[in-house]
Amino acid sequence: PFIGLLQSIEAASGSDVRVLLEGESGTGKELVARAIHNNSSRTSGKFVALDCGAIPRDLIESELFGHLKGAFTGATSHNPGLILQANHGTLFLDEIGELPLNLQVKLLRFLQEGEIRKVGDTRTMKVDVRVIAATNRNLLEMVNQGQFRQDLYYRLAAFPVFMPPLRDRKEDIPALAEYFLGMMDDGDAQLPLSSEVIESLLGYDYPGNIRELRNILERAVILAAGEPMAEDHLVFPT
Repeated sequence: PFIGLLQSIEAASGSDVRVLLEGESGTGKELVARAIHNNSSRTSGKFVALDCGAIPRDLIESELFGHLKGAFTGATSHNPGLILQANHGTLFLDEIGELPLNLQVKLLRFLQEGEIRKVGDTRTMKVDVRVIAATNRNLLEMVNQGQFRQDLYYRLAAFPVFMPPLRDRKEDIPALAEYFLGMMDDGDAQLPLSSEVIESLLGYDYPGNIRELRNILERAVILAAGEPMAEDHLVFPT
Protein backbone atom coordinates (compact mmCIF):
# COMPACT_ATOMS: atom_id res chain seq x y z
CA PRO A 1 0.00 0.00 0.00
CA PHE A 2 2.81 2.46 0.80
CA ILE A 3 4.23 2.08 -2.73
CA GLY A 4 0.83 3.01 -4.17
CA LEU A 5 0.71 5.98 -1.82
CA LEU A 6 4.16 7.12 -2.95
CA GLN A 7 3.02 6.87 -6.58
CA SER A 8 0.00 9.03 -5.76
CA ILE A 9 2.27 11.59 -4.07
CA GLU A 10 4.55 11.67 -7.11
CA ALA A 11 1.60 12.12 -9.48
CA ALA A 12 0.08 14.89 -7.34
CA SER A 13 3.41 16.70 -6.90
CA GLY A 14 3.82 17.22 -10.63
CA SER A 15 0.91 19.66 -10.89
CA ASP A 16 -1.10 22.15 -8.85
CA VAL A 17 -4.10 19.81 -8.60
CA ARG A 18 -6.00 20.11 -5.33
CA VAL A 19 -5.51 17.03 -3.16
CA LEU A 20 -7.93 15.71 -0.54
CA LEU A 21 -6.30 13.30 1.93
CA GLU A 22 -8.85 11.04 3.61
CA GLY A 23 -8.34 8.59 6.46
CA GLU A 24 -8.32 8.05 10.20
CA SER A 25 -6.54 10.40 12.59
CA GLY A 26 -2.81 9.78 12.86
CA THR A 27 -2.38 8.12 9.45
CA GLY A 28 0.25 10.67 8.38
CA LYS A 29 -1.83 13.07 6.30
CA GLU A 30 0.33 16.08 7.15
CA LEU A 31 3.50 14.09 6.34
CA VAL A 32 2.05 13.31 2.90
CA ALA A 33 0.96 16.93 2.37
CA ARG A 34 4.49 18.11 3.18
CA ALA A 35 5.94 15.50 0.81
CA ILE A 36 3.67 16.75 -2.00
CA HIS A 37 4.76 20.34 -1.30
CA ASN A 38 8.47 19.45 -1.07
CA ASN A 39 8.35 17.58 -4.39
CA SER A 40 6.40 20.28 -6.22
CA SER A 41 7.45 23.43 -8.06
CA ARG A 42 6.30 25.40 -4.98
CA THR A 43 8.97 24.03 -2.66
CA SER A 44 10.64 27.48 -2.41
CA GLY A 45 7.37 28.85 -1.00
CA LYS A 46 6.03 28.23 2.50
CA PHE A 47 4.09 25.20 3.69
CA VAL A 48 1.44 26.61 6.02
CA ALA A 49 -0.84 24.30 8.04
CA LEU A 50 -4.12 24.99 9.82
CA ASP A 51 -6.08 22.50 11.91
CA CYS A 52 -9.66 23.69 11.32
CA GLY A 53 -10.86 21.85 14.41
CA ALA A 54 -8.32 23.39 16.79
CA ILE A 55 -9.27 27.06 16.45
CA PRO A 56 -12.45 28.66 17.88
CA ARG A 57 -15.03 29.05 15.10
CA ASP A 58 -15.26 32.82 15.51
CA LEU A 59 -11.51 33.16 14.93
CA ILE A 60 -11.01 30.89 11.91
CA GLU A 61 -11.92 33.57 9.34
CA SER A 62 -9.37 36.10 10.60
CA GLU A 63 -6.79 33.31 11.01
CA LEU A 64 -7.25 32.23 7.38
CA PHE A 65 -7.98 35.47 5.56
CA GLY A 66 -6.31 37.95 7.92
CA HIS A 67 -7.73 41.12 9.46
CA LEU A 68 -7.02 44.80 9.73
CA LYS A 69 -6.20 46.47 13.04
CA GLY A 70 -9.46 47.41 14.74
CA ALA A 71 -11.56 45.14 12.53
CA PHE A 72 -13.18 43.64 15.63
CA THR A 73 -12.82 43.73 19.42
CA GLY A 74 -9.39 42.37 20.26
CA ALA A 75 -7.88 43.06 16.82
CA THR A 76 -5.09 45.18 18.24
CA SER A 77 -2.74 44.62 15.32
CA HIS A 78 -2.75 43.75 11.63
CA ASN A 79 -2.85 40.03 10.80
CA PRO A 80 -1.85 38.99 7.25
CA GLY A 81 -3.64 35.63 7.54
CA LEU A 82 -2.43 32.14 6.70
CA ILE A 83 -3.54 32.23 3.05
CA LEU A 84 -1.35 35.26 2.36
CA GLN A 85 1.54 33.66 4.29
CA ALA A 86 1.23 30.66 1.94
CA ASN A 87 1.37 32.83 -1.19
CA HIS A 88 3.40 30.98 -3.88
CA GLY A 89 3.43 27.98 -1.55
CA THR A 90 1.00 25.43 -0.11
CA LEU A 91 -1.83 25.80 2.40
CA PHE A 92 -2.68 22.59 4.25
CA LEU A 93 -6.20 22.59 5.74
CA ASP A 94 -6.40 19.71 8.21
CA GLU A 95 -9.80 18.49 9.46
CA ILE A 96 -11.57 20.47 6.73
CA GLY A 97 -14.87 18.88 7.80
CA GLU A 98 -14.80 21.09 10.93
CA LEU A 99 -15.02 24.30 8.85
CA PRO A 100 -18.32 26.14 9.55
CA LEU A 101 -20.73 26.50 6.60
CA ASN A 102 -20.39 30.30 6.41
CA LEU A 103 -16.61 29.92 6.02
CA GLN A 104 -17.02 27.15 3.47
CA VAL A 105 -18.66 29.76 1.21
CA LYS A 106 -15.69 32.13 1.62
CA LEU A 107 -13.17 29.34 1.07
CA LEU A 108 -15.03 28.32 -2.11
CA ARG A 109 -14.90 31.91 -3.40
CA PHE A 110 -11.15 32.03 -2.71
CA LEU A 111 -10.63 28.75 -4.60
CA GLN A 112 -12.70 29.99 -7.56
CA GLU A 113 -11.35 33.53 -7.81
CA GLY A 114 -7.86 33.27 -6.32
CA GLU A 115 -8.67 36.34 -4.24
CA ILE A 116 -9.01 37.08 -0.54
CA ARG A 117 -10.49 39.94 1.45
CA LYS A 118 -9.27 40.50 4.98
CA VAL A 119 -11.75 40.98 7.79
CA GLY A 120 -12.45 44.71 8.03
CA ASP A 121 -11.10 45.47 4.54
CA THR A 122 -13.04 46.53 1.44
CA ARG A 123 -10.29 45.59 -1.02
CA THR A 124 -9.56 42.18 -2.46
CA MET A 125 -6.07 40.79 -3.03
CA LYS A 126 -4.88 38.26 -5.60
CA VAL A 127 -2.99 35.27 -4.19
CA ASP A 128 -1.38 32.20 -5.72
CA VAL A 129 -1.77 29.32 -3.25
CA ARG A 130 -2.05 25.59 -3.68
CA VAL A 131 -4.55 24.02 -1.27
CA ILE A 132 -4.26 20.50 0.15
CA ALA A 133 -7.09 19.45 2.48
CA ALA A 134 -7.42 16.51 4.86
CA THR A 135 -10.23 14.92 6.82
CA ASN A 136 -10.96 11.94 9.06
CA ARG A 137 -14.69 12.36 8.40
CA ASN A 138 -16.87 11.14 5.53
CA LEU A 139 -17.34 14.40 3.63
CA LEU A 140 -19.81 12.93 1.10
CA GLU A 141 -22.00 11.82 3.98
CA MET A 142 -21.73 15.35 5.41
CA VAL A 143 -22.74 16.73 1.98
CA ASN A 144 -25.86 14.52 2.04
CA GLN A 145 -26.66 15.79 5.54
CA GLY A 146 -26.24 19.44 4.52
CA GLN A 147 -23.19 19.91 6.74
CA PHE A 148 -20.65 20.37 3.94
CA ARG A 149 -21.09 22.16 0.63
CA GLN A 150 -21.12 19.87 -2.37
CA ASP A 151 -19.48 22.46 -4.66
CA LEU A 152 -16.64 22.92 -2.15
CA TYR A 153 -16.19 19.16 -1.82
CA TYR A 154 -15.67 18.76 -5.57
CA ARG A 155 -13.31 21.75 -5.65
CA LEU A 156 -11.16 20.19 -2.93
CA ALA A 157 -11.37 16.56 -4.06
CA ALA A 158 -9.94 16.90 -7.57
CA PHE A 159 -7.31 14.31 -6.54
CA PRO A 160 -8.52 12.23 -3.57
CA VAL A 161 -5.97 10.07 -1.76
CA PHE A 162 -7.10 7.52 0.84
CA MET A 163 -4.66 7.00 3.71
CA PRO A 164 -5.14 3.43 4.98
CA PRO A 165 -4.83 2.80 8.74
CA LEU A 166 -1.51 1.36 9.87
CA ARG A 167 -3.13 -1.95 10.93
CA ASP A 168 -3.96 -2.52 7.23
CA ARG A 169 -0.40 -1.90 6.03
CA LYS A 170 1.81 -3.49 8.65
CA GLU A 171 4.46 -4.23 6.03
CA ASP A 172 5.26 -0.48 6.20
CA ILE A 173 6.04 -0.55 9.94
CA PRO A 174 9.80 -1.43 9.72
CA ALA A 175 10.45 1.33 7.16
CA LEU A 176 8.39 3.86 9.12
CA ALA A 177 10.18 2.91 12.36
CA GLU A 178 13.57 3.50 10.70
CA TYR A 179 12.36 6.82 9.28
CA PHE A 180 11.13 8.08 12.66
CA LEU A 181 14.20 6.84 14.55
CA GLY A 182 16.41 8.62 12.04
CA MET A 183 14.68 11.89 12.98
CA MET A 184 15.06 11.47 16.76
CA ASP A 185 17.94 12.49 18.99
CA ASP A 186 19.99 9.29 19.51
CA GLY A 187 17.38 7.38 17.46
CA ASP A 188 19.65 6.52 14.56
CA ALA A 189 22.00 4.80 17.05
CA GLN A 190 19.24 2.17 17.45
CA LEU A 191 19.46 1.16 13.79
CA PRO A 192 19.24 -1.50 12.54
CA LEU A 193 16.46 -2.76 14.81
CA SER A 194 16.64 -6.36 15.97
CA SER A 195 14.24 -8.91 14.48
CA GLU A 196 12.69 -9.34 17.96
CA VAL A 197 11.88 -5.62 18.20
CA ILE A 198 10.44 -5.59 14.66
CA GLU A 199 8.33 -8.66 15.44
CA SER A 200 7.03 -6.95 18.57
CA LEU A 201 6.18 -3.78 16.62
CA LEU A 202 4.29 -5.87 14.04
CA GLY A 203 2.20 -7.51 16.75
CA TYR A 204 0.28 -4.37 17.74
CA ASP A 205 -2.73 -2.84 15.90
CA TYR A 206 -2.00 0.91 16.44
CA PRO A 207 -5.44 2.46 16.92
CA GLY A 208 -3.58 5.79 16.93
CA ASN A 209 -1.89 4.87 13.62
CA ILE A 210 1.47 6.38 12.60
CA ARG A 211 1.33 8.99 15.36
CA GLU A 212 1.08 6.22 17.96
CA LEU A 213 3.97 4.28 16.40
CA ARG A 214 6.15 7.37 16.64
CA ASN A 215 5.19 7.95 20.29
CA ILE A 216 5.99 4.30 21.19
CA LEU A 217 9.41 4.60 19.53
CA GLU A 218 10.20 7.92 21.22
CA ARG A 219 9.44 6.36 24.61
CA ALA A 220 11.51 3.27 23.75
CA VAL A 221 14.56 5.40 22.85
CA ILE A 222 14.33 7.10 26.27
CA LEU A 223 13.91 3.78 28.10
CA ALA A 224 16.81 2.21 26.20
CA ALA A 225 19.07 4.98 27.60
CA GLY A 226 21.77 4.50 24.98
CA GLU A 227 21.62 0.70 25.05
CA PRO A 228 20.32 -1.28 22.03
CA MET A 229 16.51 -1.24 21.94
CA ALA A 230 14.89 -4.41 23.29
CA GLU A 231 11.32 -5.73 23.37
CA ASP A 232 10.79 -4.61 26.97
CA HIS A 233 11.51 -1.02 25.97
CA LEU A 234 8.36 -1.06 23.80
CA VAL A 235 5.36 -0.05 25.88
CA PHE A 236 2.02 -0.76 24.18
CA PRO A 237 -1.24 0.50 25.73
CA THR A 238 -3.38 -2.33 27.08
